[in-house]
Amino acid sequence: MKVFKFGGASIKDADGVKNLAHILRSHCDEPCVIVISALGKTTNLMEKILASYLEKRDNLQQLFETLKTKHLDIARELDKNNDEISVALEKIFSQLSSLFLQEPSPNYDYEYDKIVSYGELLSTKLITIYLNQIGIQSVWVDARKIVKTDNNFREGKVNWDLSEQFIREKIQKTLSNKEIRFVITQGFIAGTEENITTTLGREGSDYSAAIIAYAMDAKSVTIWKDVAGLYNADPKFFAEAVKIDTISYEEAIELSYYGATIIHPKTIKPLQNKNIPLFVKSFYNPSESGTIISAEQPKETVPCYIFKRNQILITLFPKDFSFIAVQNLNEIFSILSKYKLKINIMQNSALSFSICVDNIPQRVSLAIEELTDKYKIKYNENVELITVRHYTDDIVDKVVRNRKIYVEQKDRTTTQVVVRV
Repeated sequence: MKVFKFGGASIKDADGVKNLAHILRSHCDEPCVIVISALGKTTNLMEKILASYLEKRDNLQQLFETLKTKHLDIARELDKNNDEISVALEKIFSQLSSLFLQEPSPNYDYEYDKIVSYGELLSTKLITIYLNQIGIQSVWVDARKIVKTDNNFREGKVNWDLSEQFIREKIQKTLSNKEIRFVITQGFIAGTEENITTTLGREGSDYSAAIIAYAMDAKSVTIWKDVAGLYNADPKFFAEAVKIDTISYEEAIELSYYGATIIHPKTIKPLQNKNIPLFVKSFYNPSESGTIISAEQPKETVPCYIFKRNQILITLFPKDFSFIAVQNLNEIFSILSKYKLKINIMQNSALSFSICVDNIPQRVSLAIEELTDKYKIKYNENVELITVRHYTDDIVDKVVRNRKIYVEQKDRTTTQVVVRV
């Protein structure tokens, strides 16, 4: 059994859905679990809908109609059996609209998971019905029933024992029907033991695929992307980027830790634990070799570049001029954890502590407000974090390009600099 994962960019329109069907027919000759994200840009739209709902804005209905139109237009273009897809989607839209009649709770993350998860429910229902219409026998499975987490909304921590039990029971039972070749399920979303919807973190569909592969002892996982494989830099922003044919689990974990966006940071570990290879292949050119991530160590390494934009550099100074001691750091880390802010780089002196984090305004402002009680704070918003694996000094000079450096760190293999944009 294999696991395929398709991201939103791959299924942004009817042609993308048709290409998904072509890949299933031509590249999977055995039972396969298909993990699917929301249609391209839908999650961004769902977040706007959520904000409008929570803040009681006048544009909620307009945004909701945009969501409906996006999906129903694709459904009408694909539908081979009257309006079967549209009718199924309308039921889901009805469920979603009924939520807007309720008074939202004060827990933003809880409301986020409840509302935004509908993007994946819509895409997978649409695709499952279409596949069955064209003769690709598939069964829709609700990921919230099989991938179980705690109630840490927006960053659900997986209950591995429970998830493995439910995934095996449901998928094995489904695929025991020899006429069924494909199980279609959602990436990104999960559920608690009480069946409350959670999510695994933004872009978490890769992680969903790894969880299912781990539970099912899959032969491999293939992530179908709009690029030819894993590159040493984002080819959208770095003209000199080159494709990496093979990379080890360890190197992939390092790159994802530092912010490489092609693989979700949590994806690699469950695959490494069971030595399941991960392929990254082109959705548009599926016959190309792509990249394989496995236990094999490549003979050569190439410099890898990671550019994290939309960063904020925060420096804290104790108001009483005391030293930055363990007690201070524990307190700072606790507040950052409370607001779910991941430190991308940190540096301290005797009297200051600097951190660079993703600039998520609603989280950063609350953290700064709480930290201000005990610390004097300075911050720079318009900064970029550049990480180079397997660097040379010439490479660092080239990517920094004489910009002002706020923070710089180096070890044997990696250098990081925070620079003005």
